[in-house]
Amino acid sequence: MRSKIFMIHRIAVLTLIAAVLVAPHARAADKVAVGMVGQPSVNLWPVVIAVDKGYFADEGVEAQLFYVQSNTAAVQQIAAGSLDICMAIGLVDPMRAIQMGASIAILRIDVQVPPFALVAKPAIKSMKELKGKVVSLGGPKDITRIYVERMLEPNGVKPGEFDMIFAGATAARAQALLAGAVDATILMAPFNFQVVGQGFNELGLAIDYIKDLPLSGIIVNVNWANAHKGLVQKLLQAYSRGTAFFEDVRNRDEAIRILQAASGLKKEDVEKGYDFQRNGHYFDTSGKVSRAKLTSLAKAMESLGDLPGSFNIDRMFLPGVTQVTD
Repeated sequence: MRSKIFMIHRIAVLTLIAAVLVAPHARAADKVAVGMVGQPSVNLWPVVIAVDKGYFADEGVEAQLFYVQSNTAAVQQIAAGSLDICMAIGLVDPMRAIQMGASIAILRIDVQVPPFALVAKPAIKSMKELKGKVVSLGGPKDITRIYVERMLEPNGVKPGEFDMIFAGATAARAQALLAGAVDATILMAPFNFQVVGQGFNELGLAIDYIKDLPLSGIIVNVNWANAHKGLVQKLLQAYSRGTAFFEDVRNRDEAIRILQAASGLKKEDVEKGYDFQRNGHYFDTSGKVSRAKLTSLAKAMESLGDLPGSFNIDRMFLPGVTQVTD
């Protein structure tokens, strides 16, 4: 009887030890509300890869993805604390919000140069032909206005010498061009490929004219980030792994498979999107934020009356987390 009791006790102790040993591995992943705009797209490729390849899970993070309709809505939700972190968010909206006192910060730049093409009706063969024509942009103070003006001016079309109408996101601008409502517009992949495939003309790439204005970045709610700095670092590490996977051309076929499955886009469009994005090296791989580039962006916004000249760039960073260069 005593032997049987001893054996039961021994089994219980061993079971307890085993439970203690495996407990760290069984620990529930930390849930994080991650915001993104629209739907899975080429600019979100590193995030989609990080989810598919389990990079967030490797870091002990359960990334709960929420797609919102616009940059403005995403910034409002992260400032209010409804979202913890947002990825691939256009930088102009966070900068406006920070100027107005929102408790958000920029952690890193993800798309470091504008991945846009200027596309026009079949009859228009060059940018200089856009003088007096109608061009669709994102908005009167949208970054796409700055991009188009910088592209057209060296080609003899000054600001004010073409008409602007505003159609919001890339998909809406592409539809306006296809419907014949405008003469030209600026589009991201894969919409530029789709429109060109229907006989429209690509007049030029923004990257050939603009190298100092980053498009988007990763932003965070400051209060949440200060309480979860270790978790923020894990999120950034997972994102960096997704970017590195994308940039390795040996992973081309798998990266295409991953985005096609997540987005439902045609394989042909995804293939073109990969080559466009990868060959242009649009994704920043440094994990750092260029103070010089954000200063250039702030000055461009100032030219539109969108930011005051006194805007302090350092207000945008999260001390101890954002890696700032320049």
